[in-house]
Amino acid sequence: MAVGARSGHDEPEKRADEATGDGVTGDDVTGDEVSHDDAAEGPRAPKKQRSFWKELPLLVGIALVLALLIKTFLVQAFSIPSESMMNTLQKGDRVLVDKLTPWFGSEPERGEVVVFHDPGGWLEGQEAPKPNVVQKFLSFIGLMPSAEEKDLIKRVIAVGGDTVSCKEGGKVVLNGVALDETSYLYPGSVPCQDSFGPIKVPEGRIWVMGDNRQNSLDSRFHQQLPGGGTVSNDEVVGRAVVIAWPVTRWATLPVPDIFDQPGLNQALAAAPVGAASLAGALPLVLWRRKKRTAGHTAE
Repeated sequence: MAVGARSGHDEPEKRADEATGDGVTGDDVTGDEVSHDDAAEGPRAPKKQRSFWKELPLLVGIALVLALLIKTFLVQAFSIPSESMMNTLQKGDRVLVDKLTPWFGSEPERGEVVVFHDPGGWLEGQEAPKPNVVQKFLSFIGLMPSAEEKDLIKRVIAVGGDTVSCKEGGKVVLNGVALDETSYLYPGSVPCQDSFGPIKVPEGRIWVMGDNRQNSLDSRFHQQLPGGGTVSNDEVVGRAVVIAWPVTRWATLPVPDIFDQPGLNQALAAAPVGAASLAGALPLVLWRRKKRTAGHTAE
């Protein structure tokens, strides 16, 4: 009995030990055990941050690359050197020029203010300012307006296929429509002080004029040069879209409403329509002539 009694006591103790978790697996670790393991490993050392001065060259490099990409493909700043576009643009204004849309095949349109490279001979005799090394570098990456390149800024009056003319003291006539330019011409300025045209603008070229007509050496004064005063679309850097500086002069540069007149395009389309009508009538005329000839031969 004594043995049986001891044996009976041993079994409850064994069951109690199983209940307390002596046989649990490692997947059932309690929270106390995790804390114990972390304590055994000791505190983790914080990651050492890189010095600001070590990261600065990398940040500057990224900023310069972004500025160069923006200047090359998106926008570029230009400084207005003269009074030829007053009052739309004042001397010393900084404008931002859209260089993105030409990459997608966009061409200059009537009424836009555009920046373009000297087509050859327009700036002859005019010396560009001599920038220092820092100005050259900042201009190269687009953080400063171009000071060394020979660029001009004017308003597009006519595009390829248009016919433009003006009589002394009168209005500019575009495709047979007289333009009311009072919304952007310099106060007191006349559309043209000397007569010119009619001029048919070749395809792929534009006719440009300044808003300050009495103080602008534009297409009117370069008709003796190759291109007859017109500018190739390939020479156009882009469209000036906003005056960015000074802040008090901030403004957008929209296309005046007069260039949205439907009559401008209808007049331009009249010639192709007439040519198409002539081409369609020609076979009929030849057929009738042939028929008459055959009739006379039979007689």
